[in-house]
Amino acid sequence: MRWKTDITTHRQLCLHCRKLHPLGRHTCDRCGSRLHQRKPHAIALTWSLAVAATIFLVPANLLPMMVVRSIAGDDAGTIMDGVIYFLEHGEAGIGIVIFTASIFVPFFKLTVLYYLLFIVHLKRYHKARFGLKLYRIIHFIGKWSMLDIFVVVLMVGIVQFKNLATIVTGPAAVAFMAAVLLTIVATERFDPRLMFDTELQVASDTNPQGVTHA
Repeated sequence: MRWKTDITTHRQLCLHCRKLHPLGRHTCDRCGSRLHQRKPHAIALTWSLAVAATIFLVPANLLPMMVVRSIAGDDAGTIMDGVIYFLEHGEAGIGIVIFTASIFVPFFKLTVLYYLLFIVHLKRYHKARFGLKLYRIIHFIGKWSMLDIFVVVLMVGIVQFKNLATIVTGPAAVAFMAAVLLTIVATERFDPRLMFDTELQVASDTNPQGVTHA
C-alpha cells in the first residue's frame, strides 16, 4: 500500500498552528513554534506513559474509591462495587455510565494505545488506516474519562449537605486520576503519522542533521 506523506513530499507540518512548510525550516513563520517532522520522542514517551497508566489502573480498581462514614461504621467501595450497587438498586443507567467511563474506557484506551504502538514497531502499514480511526476515537472520548470522579464529588456534596453521613474519597481516586491523566497525555504524545511511514521514510527522517522523527 502506497500513499503520499509529508516526508515523501518534503514538507513538514507545524504541530501548533497546523501550517504546512517546506522541509528544512526550523521555525514556523506563522506562530514561531519549532518545527518537527514528527513529534519528538513520540514512541518512547507514549510507551512510558501507557505503562505508567497501566500500573496506576491496578490500585484504581482494587482500592476503595469512596468511603462512607456513618453511625453504623465505615463502608468502603471500589469502582465495581459502585456499579453493582446502582444495578442492584434499579439505577442501571447510572451503573452502566460509571462502568463505561471508569472501567471500560480506560482499559479500551490503553489497549488501543498498545495496538497503535505495535503497528509502528511491527511495521503493520496495512493497518494504519484502521489504527488512525481508533486513535481518533480515543482522542475524542478522553475528556469523559473523569466521570467517575465527578460522580464521587457530587455524592460527597449531596450527602454531606443533608448531614446523612460523611463521604471521603478513597485512595483509588488518586490512582484513577493519575491513570486517566497519563492516558490523556499518552494519546496526545503519540503521533499517528508514524503508522504511515515506510522504512525508507523512517530512515530519512532519523537523520540527525534534519528534523526529529520520534
